Amino acid sequence: MAAAAESSESGSRLSSSQLIKDETFCNEEDCPKQASSIRGSGSRNTSPSGRVGSRNTSPSRQKVVKTKPRGLDEETVSTFGKAVHPDVQMEDSIWAMLPEDLLNEILARVPPFMIFRLRSVCKRWNSILQDSSFLKFHSELPSHGPCLLTFWKNLQTPQCSVFSLPLKTWYKIPLSFLPQWAFWLVGSSGGLVCFSGLDGLIFKALVCNPLTQTWRILPSMHYNQQRQLIMVVNRTDKSFKVIATSDIYGDKSLPTEVYDSKIDKWTLHQIMPAVNLCSSKMAYCDSGLYLETLSPLGLMMYRLDSGYWEHIPAKFPRSLLDGYLVAGTQKRLFLVGRIGLYSTLQSMRIWELDHAKITWVEISRMPPKYFRALLRLSAERFECFGQDNLICFTSWNQGKGLIYDVDKKVWSWIAGCALQSYNSQVCFYEPRFDASVHGVGKFPSE
Repeated sequence: MAAAAESSESGSRLSSSQLIKDETFCNEEDCPKQASSIRGSGSRNTSPSGRVGSRNTSPSRQKVVKTKPRGLDEETVSTFGKAVHPDVQMEDSIWAMLPEDLLNEILARVPPFMIFRLRSVCKRWNSILQDSSFLKFHSELPSHGPCLLTFWKNLQTPQCSVFSLPLKTWYKIPLSFLPQWAFWLVGSSGGLVCFSGLDGLIFKALVCNPLTQTWRILPSMHYNQQRQLIMVVNRTDKSFKVIATSDIYGDKSLPTEVYDSKIDKWTLHQIMPAVNLCSSKMAYCDSGLYLETLSPLGLMMYRLDSGYWEHIPAKFPRSLLDGYLVAGTQKRLFLVGRIGLYSTLQSMRIWELDHAKITWVEISRMPPKYFRALLRLSAERFECFGQDNLICFTSWNQGKGLIYDVDKKVWSWIAGCALQSYNSQVCFYEPRFDASVHGVGKFPSE
């Protein structure tokens, strides 16, 4: 029955799926599963009329079958006898006279990755996508939704793929504008992406918007040392800050430096107190930067508003093998890690910090089937990061990605093969055209 229902929709659904495929930046080599599913959709004749001995059901007895088109979460209803309507031909003369404000409002509702491709249609559309009125419509609409950005270098050529969670599709975005020294993916916030690297003996950082293909190198820091960085975007005033903590090799004698896009310079702040860090991984939550410490045991928090460090005596769960701090929404801070001394008894768990009691409270456990598929060996390394109460797990050896929705309590695998590269770096990413690398709330000219 389901096959028959699919054939009645093949004409309309294939065209929409093919349209999505044509607008993406991933080729069939990057997404073999998606390409094979599209090619196979029209290979079989499964219509009821083409079967020998099939029953001719009357309209009153037709059964309604729920189907889920590729790339969409909304359920649609189809019947066996539904007619396929031809595509409506659009008159160029009519659409050419469309008012510009209405065109801006229409384009603002198109997924940003499609708009990225539409820039090459004509000079008028390219100029519209840089127009302040279009950006105003774009900024007032709800966000496209969370995406995963993967970055790696292939023969010194930067490669970037973005997985859209709402569309469940991979897209390629060119990053040929990046200089050769931009090697480390620092992270992303508010539509901007930060990279760092060594240009000879000079440690540098840059901020870019992959959609607008604009970028700028940040001024030199006071101390030329390879530092741990994290970027934070303020959506209210369209500014961003980059925080540099201790030296990447553990030298804590360097003062904390903060870059502010509003004044375009680095300022010096308090030196981090002498502590023994568990990991260099950081999480920014509620105007505070958090790091794990072994001695004294707990957390070190840097308050961005005051510029001072303070210790939080939050003891870690017993038998914790490795832990990652993950920032959530509404002041929520999560701790993710493996528990268990023996490989057969290990499990992945998630805790949330109770700020009032200064204790970690367990909120979820990874089901065993997902844990065994993600980490086949107890010594395998994994990465963990989060955004908006979504936690992503990536396995270095397995090339897999798993996402946990804290609010919905749902686990789901990441489709596609862009995580297969062993040296790929991954972070959450929110595609936005109105995110400016100059931090002044204005779309930069190219």
